[in-house]
Amino acid sequence: MKSAHNTGSGLAPNIACMLCYLNFPLTCVFPILSGIFLFIEREDKDIRFHAWQSTLLSSGFLVLLIVLKILAAIMGAIASVLGVLVGFFIPFVLLAALGVWVVCLLKAYQGQRWRLPIIGDIAAKQVGLD
Repeated sequence: MKSAHNTGSGLAPNIACMLCYLNFPLTCVFPILSGIFLFIEREDKDIRFHAWQSTLLSSGFLVLLIVLKILAAIMGAIASVLGVLVGFFIPFVLLAALGVWVVCLLKAYQGQRWRLPIIGDIAAKQVGLD
């Protein structure tokens, strides 16, 4: 982040960027904080980037989790061992998501525009960085 100015929300840019990611564990269904920052912050591309990336990360994680649970249920109906095997990997997906979330929080707070693979590129295009 290049600017040390206050944002439209009155927060320091690094705090606003970090807050964009708080919707991930709180409300994966509807990214409230990211939406607020997308609405309030029209000029700051860093905040908009983090808001978009957080929204896409939350949405992607929610879809992945739903797909895994449906797959576990279907596989469990075919053979209970298969359902257990698929269900066994869900906590590891949760741990990986937690790790990515913590890194995103730290990078945003440090003022870095850290791009996640695929999601970061989409967020950058939405903001007009590419």
